[in-house]
Amino acid sequence: MSGFFGCVSRRECVGDVFYGTDYHSHLGTKRAGMAFFDGEKFVRSIHSIENAYFRNKFEPDLDRFEGSKLGVGVISDSESQPITVTSRIGRFSLVTVGRIDNLEELAREILSERMHFAELSGSTYNATELVAILISRSGSFEEGIRKVQECVKGSCSMLILTETGIYAARDKYGRTPIVLGRNEDGYVAAFESSSFTNLGYNRVRDLGPGEAVYMTDTGVAQVIAPGSKKQICSFLWVYYGYPSSYYEGINVEVSRYRCGEVLADRDADTNPDFVAGIPDSGVGHAIGYSNGKRIPYKRSFVKYTPTWPRSFMPQNQKMRDLVAKMKLIPNKELTEGKSVVFLDDSIVRGTQLKDNVVKLIDSGIREIHMRIACPPLVFPCCFLNFSSSRSSFDLFTRRIIRDIEGTENLTDELLAEYTRPDSQKYKVMVERMREHLKLTTLKFQHIDDLVKAIGLPKEQLCTHCFDNSSYV
Repeated sequence: MSGFFGCVSRRECVGDVFYGTDYHSHLGTKRAGMAFFDGEKFVRSIHSIENAYFRNKFEPDLDRFEGSKLGVGVISDSESQPITVTSRIGRFSLVTVGRIDNLEELAREILSERMHFAELSGSTYNATELVAILISRSGSFEEGIRKVQECVKGSCSMLILTETGIYAARDKYGRTPIVLGRNEDGYVAAFESSSFTNLGYNRVRDLGPGEAVYMTDTGVAQVIAPGSKKQICSFLWVYYGYPSSYYEGINVEVSRYRCGEVLADRDADTNPDFVAGIPDSGVGHAIGYSNGKRIPYKRSFVKYTPTWPRSFMPQNQKMRDLVAKMKLIPNKELTEGKSVVFLDDSIVRGTQLKDNVVKLIDSGIREIHMRIACPPLVFPCCFLNFSSSRSSFDLFTRRIIRDIEGTENLTDELLAEYTRPDSQKYKVMVERMREHLKLTTLKFQHIDDLVKAIGLPKEQLCTHCFDNSSYV
């Protein structure tokens, strides 16, 4: 996904940017960076975090930024950033969150004008550098932000660090959040509002879809008004968001409790000994289910975090699977001979869940009832770096559907039948999944229930990966 944090202050803000960025570490796996303007020059630092924590990598760099009152930081799931540019509209450093679906097309246009790219992201273009080029070719930062919003298919939210302040611009349809905060010394803008609390900032408001503001240490000025159409990613509440964060004024953990409760409402025929959550993101859903069913919540799975911090951290898929397998440990004392309902956020590839089921079977469990907090993932994301890095061929749901249909040619009309819980094809698909995963029962959240649990109108939520819908 990726996440960022920016600060303008009347005092040194290096520590705030360092810790504020670190509070976004759950959102990215590949690169991280910080950039500051120290009153004379832009200073930046970028490191790989594939095999290390953000704070361990960047703490030795903090002396280089000493005295800076303007800064941005980013946890990136893709390319190296921030990008620092000297342009006709001024010097700036840029960080972005999102996914540019037409990256190749825009890059070809730039190359056709005899311009070049200096940064690489693997063997392709660096999306943040492309955005920096679009901005630098414009007549002003405001014009550059509008240009990006007009050109980019997908999504792109950004922070632009200048010599006097920071532009914060949310993507055109608000698929990712930007939240503003303040204290007595200045202002911050971040993906996660949970990054404010321990740093002494109070949440002010969310930017609207397509809205842009300019922050200085004396105030926040709107430079682009919000648009009328919003499609914020519903998966933020299901999985990505940190439990104590708010998006659109809705708390993540409370929303997960509601997800579990509505799953329990549809589960009158299941009477387990207790409820458990697959750590970490399944825990909130499981607590909600436990409260709804009024049966005990127990930790039959525990996560060993000292050496296995994040299952998705390694870029190699085999190593990611190994990390996921090693970090979760079943407690046989709680599972042997028991019937248990387990809550998890989603099934993407199915590999990790299958490994966990094997562990539970080996620990003597009697029944495994799996409840998933979102509908089946049928369509890969084309707006964010969620399932977009995995083609539809990698999605567990798609593999099952291809096996059922006996063909690779799956039309949108055919796939639509697999998104409706009342259809026969949906029931056959879920049963095939259950058999493959060796579960006693398997049920997914209904999309209407997910919308209800989040608490926004469906037309304001992006549910593309569940039902291929779009209102914009």
